[in-house]
Amino acid sequence: MMNTQELTALLDRLRAEPHESEWLEFKHDRFEPRALGEYVSALANSACLLGRPRAYLVFGIEDGTHAVLGTRFDPGTETVKDKDSKGNQLLPLWLSRHLQPNTGYEIHPFEYQGRRVVLFEIHPAYDRPVEFDGTAYIRDGSSKTELRKYPQKARQIWSRQIDWSAEVCERATLDDLDPAALAKARLEYKTKFPGKAAEVDTWDDATFLNKTKLTTRGRVTQAALLLLGREESSTLLAPAVARMSWILKNDRNEEQDYAHFGPPFLLNVDQVLARIRNLTVRELPDGTLFPVEISQYDPWVIREALHNCIAHQDYGLRGRINIVETPDGLILRNMGSFLPGSVETVIQQDAPLEVYRNPLLAEVMVNLNMIDTQGGGIKRMFLKQRRRFFPLPDYDLSEPQRVKVEIQGRILDERYTRLLMANTDLDLFTIMLLDKVQKRRPITPEEHRRLKGGKLVEGRYPSIVVAGKVAAAVGEKARHIRDRGLDSQHYEALVLALIQEHQPVTREDIDRLLMDKLPEVLDDEQKQNRIHYLLGKLTKKGRIRNAGSRKFSRWVLITD
Repeated sequence: MMNTQELTALLDRLRAEPHESEWLEFKHDRFEPRALGEYVSALANSACLLGRPRAYLVFGIEDGTHAVLGTRFDPGTETVKDKDSKGNQLLPLWLSRHLQPNTGYEIHPFEYQGRRVVLFEIHPAYDRPVEFDGTAYIRDGSSKTELRKYPQKARQIWSRQIDWSAEVCERATLDDLDPAALAKARLEYKTKFPGKAAEVDTWDDATFLNKTKLTTRGRVTQAALLLLGREESSTLLAPAVARMSWILKNDRNEEQDYAHFGPPFLLNVDQVLARIRNLTVRELPDGTLFPVEISQYDPWVIREALHNCIAHQDYGLRGRINIVETPDGLILRNMGSFLPGSVETVIQQDAPLEVYRNPLLAEVMVNLNMIDTQGGGIKRMFLKQRRRFFPLPDYDLSEPQRVKVEIQGRILDERYTRLLMANTDLDLFTIMLLDKVQKRRPITPEEHRRLKGGKLVEGRYPSIVVAGKVAAAVGEKARHIRDRGLDSQHYEALVLALIQEHQPVTREDIDRLLMDKLPEVLDDEQKQNRIHYLLGKLTKKGRIRNAGSRKFSRWVLITD
């Protein structure tokens, strides 16, 4: 604690500054408590960015002239009514409860040039932005504003963080890792790096874990416990929470079923996916051209979204990853702000993220074939939904410390679907604008002019239009498909004949038979989905079975 002489010398130096800066603020008299909390957040974050050891907020000094006016503000005795505790709290305690994380501050009331002043000595943010009531603030010159408006500054603060996932869990040993998860990790690592497969087979478990950075000199990291830990090992991560919760709701938002999953996440992601009902869309409005009997969700899209939740979760906030299934779609939520700032930024840059919340965890998940750090994961999700003519993933970043992504399992506006089918050359940015229109989201006048100039929307309050040549193109393609006879029985018969004559046959054999026979208007991925569905349908009918493995299939007939 500084004495009066030291405080006086400090304030002399602060007043000698030519003007207020992003780490220094002078005020004549007291703040309303909420404004005070916002200023502490802004000054802590600005001090971090500027590399300052402290930021300062001084009451009793006039802004601009730096004249000594004095103040009656006494934070040590002032109380604030707290809505959470439903009682009054002393201001310093109230501030500490509402700052997250509270990096620390000291309050120094003292006499200066015969007048009373109060100096707040504020510690800088050090591993994440300091928030007040869930919102982080920053100084822009001498003004205070929300940090979310400056995603680059937020990333700079996060880049100074300590990687929680790389920290060693002192109480954990190799016995706390699940053998099945470890075997799966080896398999996925060899799949990712096939050139190392033979070498990996010579490594014992300790060597493999060190090579993949899941352990540090044999000591188990938090990342290792998340991905490979036994179910009971989640207690070793406390106070962090390692849990995924699947919740099924009906159309009245009533909970129908639920299940919770802890470590090992590498295995339990499959358990979550197995809970999700992936129904088949069979009936569509007349006149639409659509892949016949397509599933509600692309499994890769769900898996990528869930893996992103795991990689980017802020485990220090002690929250769960939630997967809510509704009749219309899936909603996935994870704790922590969206570091890139916006989804549009990620897709337009199409480059690796500059900052990861859990760098080691992200790196390991890449090496185990779980996520893509080349910046393409989210963009690929959008492209897959576009190829299926479904609505694009919907990211909601309105909550300061939570990311929510919704994946629709149904068509929202058939005009959007028909338009994409008839215009396969539309760029992704244009499709994102059309997706906003079908979801009744606002677009800018410039975006409206762009879509209207392409004759894609009409009206002052735009709606998607399918008219003229577009409608004709859709109709022609629909007739083409009908003429070619997209008849499941026709293709099933071809598959059965192939297997009967040449069994066992591989998936590659079946692909060679059908890829050229399926309609040309379907792209390769849609044809692959169609073949996958046909094989699944024949399996359910009890006509064929896979005598091989999922990766190396060997299809044979089932005989009575």
